[in-house]
Amino acid sequence: MKNFSTILLVMFVAMFWVFRLIVAFMYEIGRDLGGIVPYNQQMEIILLFVVLLCMILIVKRKIVGALLYLVAYGMYFGTNLVSTFENMANPGEGLVDITIYLNGFIALLGIALPIAVLLDLLLDKNRKAHPKDKKTDWFYKNEKFDRKLDERADKNNYRTL
Repeated sequence: MKNFSTILLVMFVAMFWVFRLIVAFMYEIGRDLGGIVPYNQQMEIILLFVVLLCMILIVKRKIVGALLYLVAYGMYFGTNLVSTFENMANPGEGLVDITIYLNGFIALLGIALPIAVLLDLLLDKNRKAHPKDKKTDWFYKNEKFDRKLDERADKNNYRTL
């Protein structure tokens, strides 16, 4: 976890996880958090544990963690996001309630966050496979500093690679 973007994304994932934990707890005791309710309480509790595992994998820079996070939240929030847009487009009886907008925003955030995490890991995978060290690359990656060995030169290994 060397990148600042990864640190920020993991912090946002953790904050959203705590927020979903509070929403599930408030729903369990019979209250709602300003109109925000879980779509499916049993699935919400399962997702809390799955996302906890995904956070560990994301910190370890594993693509599997980001994919599992995207699939889990995509299945949970994706269908609800589509139904929220349908409710906003076709209000059945009068005006659309503010809770529909609020739950739709939370669902949109629940979809956008895993996509951002996956993109961050995909874009950083190349840098992890081929790290650059400016202190030594000028020597090891530059052909004009290569010595031409002949039979008189010593056979010491001056390169460490």
